[in-house]
Amino acid sequence: MTQPTIVPYLSYKDGAKAIAFLTTAFGFKVNIRADGDDGSVTHAELVYGDGVVLLGTAELSKGSPGIYVVVDDVDAHHAHAIANGAELVYPPEETEWGTRRYRVKDIEGHEWTFGTYSPSTEPPSWG
Repeated sequence: MTQPTIVPYLSYKDGAKAIAFLTTAFGFKVNIRADGDDGSVTHAELVYGDGVVLLGTAELSKGSPGIYVVVDDVDAHHAHAIANGAELVYPPEETEWGTRRYRVKDIEGHEWTFGTYSPSTEPPSWG
């Protein structure tokens, strides 16, 4: 089992359509998919070889690539990032999967999410 500590994530206007394209065109496999009450993809993990890509549906004028980094102490990491100029997107929060995360932008507007969830190339026990 491979558990990367840095993982790209992508936001799509239509997450379901993106999953269909990525699996058909590029050969990704769906490891986990969670849909919201409205049918939008709230969280998905697609696997290719020993890599994982996270994605979901978001109301954006264009897709938003970002990086997800696994950290042990979300609150300490958040405090350090904010103190050093990171722009807050959302503060530390608990997720529906029992993990913790926060999101910031760097000096050129790239989004970074830091959290305790560790994606894997194997399906999760809760999936």
